[in-house]
Parts: sequence; structure tokens; C-alpha cells
Amino acid sequence: MGFSGNKTGAWRSSECNVDLNLTASSSAVSRRSFLGLAGGAALGVVGLSLFGCSSRDEAAAEEDYLGLATKDRSLSDLDRQVDELIESLSDREKLCQLFVVTPETLMDVKGAVTQAGEATQQALETFPVGGVVYFAKNLANEAQASAMLNGTFDSSIAASGIPPFLCVDEEGGTVVRIAGKSGFSAENVGNMADIGATGDPAQAQEAAEYIGGYLRDLGFNTDFAPVCDVANNPESNTMRKRSFGSDPEQVAKMVAAQVMGFTDTGVLCSAKHFPGIGAAVGDSHDERIFYNGTLEQLEETELVPFKAAIEAGVPLVMVGHLSLPEVVGDETPACLSSAIVTDLLRNQLNFKGIAISDSLQMDAIADFYSTDEACVMALQAGCDLLLMPDSLSAALAALEAALEDGTVTWDQVHTALRRILRIKLAYLDQ
Repeated sequence: MGFSGNKTGAWRSSECNVDLNLTASSSAVSRRSFLGLAGGAALGVVGLSLFGCSSRDEAAAEEDYLGLATKDRSLSDLDRQVDELIESLSDREKLCQLFVVTPETLMDVKGAVTQAGEATQQALETFPVGGVVYFAKNLANEAQASAMLNGTFDSSIAASGIPPFLCVDEEGGTVVRIAGKSGFSAENVGNMADIGATGDPAQAQEAAEYIGGYLRDLGFNTDFAPVCDVANNPESNTMRKRSFGSDPEQVAKMVAAQVMGFTDTGVLCSAKHFPGIGAAVGDSHDERIFYNGTLEQLEETELVPFKAAIEAGVPLVMVGHLSLPEVVGDETPACLSSAIVTDLLRNQLNFKGIAISDSLQMDAIADFYSTDEACVMALQAGCDLLLMPDSLSAALAALEAALEDGTVTWDQVHTALRRILRIKLAYLDQ
């Protein structure tokens, strides 16, 4: 991969030569056959609005969104395959698919996990999770990272027949796990603030193409980017370097361009941190953070980049831990609030993809809720994927108990699971 840059941020990425070796071995379980039915690798057609469609038009839009139009397949074909796959899963397997965890949580170990061997295989057989997220401590060099990621992918297929989301936070600038690190050849594209300052969406797209290219070369298939937050509060520096700027329309153009860039590389991306934390003072890693504006103010500013990301075909939206008392009526964090996830993201913005919570280990959640409470509340609110509970076994036990007492229904679980498997079957097949 080639990279060239200057102080204003002009990047060019060469064509990526990627071979993730997705073909299953003959010893795989039969559910692996579903992957062969989900044709094509393209994620979807970007730039297509999903707002205000008739039911027929909306179905056509979803077919394009999932890349089905180029595969001679219909949405009904995909949904039939998803339903058949769900029917083949045990209750435990269904619940495990709702989680994205660190490799340490998956394997219940304290030290950094840097390889995928027999222990990973055994862990995924016990807990066939929806995905695994990696941090700098897990990534030593290109050869090691590729071996670990490919090993985890193969182990997941062998354990459950379902490919995992292999995730990383690689925004560029201050939030990178790979770029600029010893052992890796990828360069850091720099802060999104600097790219936003150029006013050129093409540079945002090129940066996403470069990031997506080296991630895909290593074996990642999901990046928790782009940042959609509007940094419009002079009293807050939390998102200053990570945001494309203070003008919501300008941020929206940059975000849409990045969704296109990631899509072009075949890497799933996630718009974050819904409904927008750029104006909040403080950091949800350390404390509860607030947006004190009204819904109308939120719509005029913070939601603008997320609307652009959805129109550009973003497959995931990460819901943050922002409290919005004037919108929600109390201090419930966004990812635990049905008013934000279901009413706003799903119903008002018509988002059809996967809603993933931000890390449930952050203090904005952990200081006020147990893992049990947070996971149950996030699923009730409308989140599909639950990111980084501090204990997977406790989280699963909490969901099982909630299903038993009716706090959570199997309809809610199946709705989330359908969204997850739709993306997996449409995207991860080669």
C-alpha cells in the first residue's frame, strides 16, 4: 500500500491485495453453508437516502444498501437465510452474537492476548460472540496481528459457522491502535480536525480509504469510525482534535465522504458517538457527560452528520453515553434510552443497520449501573450489539434472567440478531 501526505492531508491509497481465506474447511459445521448463499463482497451502494420511502421503495433501498442489487439476489432471499440461521442457533448462541468483547474478556484472562490458538477456539465454542475488539496491547506487528485475526476468524467459523466482527478503534490522529506504531508500516493520517479544516471532503475520503486499506490487509473487517461529533463548544476540548469541526454541515460532508471511503475498501464502519458528544464537557470514559439542549437544537446541529452518514449507507451507528435531560426527561445515558436508540435513531432517522453501544466499561456507565443492568437496559433501548461488558458470563446470565422474567423478550433478541446477521451474511461472504 502506498501513502503520501502533506500538512493539509492529501492521501492516496493503492489497491489493496487482500486474502482473508474465508473458505471454510470440510470439518466445519453445516451452518457455514449459509455464508456461501450470501453472494458478493460489496457492502452496498452509498449516497442513497433511506428517508421517506414507500414500503416497496424502502425494500429496494435496503437491497442496494446491502449490495444485493449486484448479486442477483433479493431482500427476501437474504431474510429467509437469516431466519433459517437463527432457527439453527441455540438460545445461548443467539445471546452470544449480541456481544462484542475484548479477547481478554472472551478468554477470561488478565494479561494481553496476542495470539489465537487452541484457547481461543475453546473460548469461542463456549461463547460464540458476535465480535472481538482489539487494542494496541494486542497488536505487536503485522505478521502477529494478521495471524491472530485470521486465527480468530477461522476459530469463530469452526465454533459456530458465523463470521465475527473483528473490530478496532482506528480514527487517525490521537485515536489509533496501529498507525505509526513500531512493527507496522501504516502511517498516521493525522487528526480529523486538520482534515476538516481543509474543507475538502475528498481528503476525508482518501484518509478513510487509506485506513480501511491497511486494516483490511491485516484482517480487520470493522472500524469504529468515522467520528460524527460536532465540536461546537469552546469550553470542551474532548473531541476537538477528533472531530471534523464546529460546522455541522461541513462535518456532515466529511463524514459522508469517509463512509464512502471505508465502503470502497470493504471495511465496515461505525458512525459515532450518537446522538453527538461534541458539545459535552468532560469525557464519558471518566464521568457522566451531558447535553443540555432541546430536541430541536439537537436536530439542528448534532444530528446533521449522523443523517449524512445514514444517507451514505453507514452499516453501524455507535450510541454514546451522553445524558440528555431536556430530550429524555432524566439522566439516562443515550445507549440505555429507548427515546434515543428507538425513537430517535430508528424511528425518526430511519436507521436500518446495527446500533452498537459504546463501551459498557466506561465510567459514565460503570459508576451508575452494573454490567447486568447496563446490558439489559441497552437491549431494551434498542441496541443490537453490546460492546465490552466487563464480564461476559455475568452479562449472559443477566439477559437469560431478563428473558425468563419477561424484562426482555425473544422478539427483541431476534430483531437485534436479524440486523447483525443481515450485515454478516451480506458482507462477509467472498
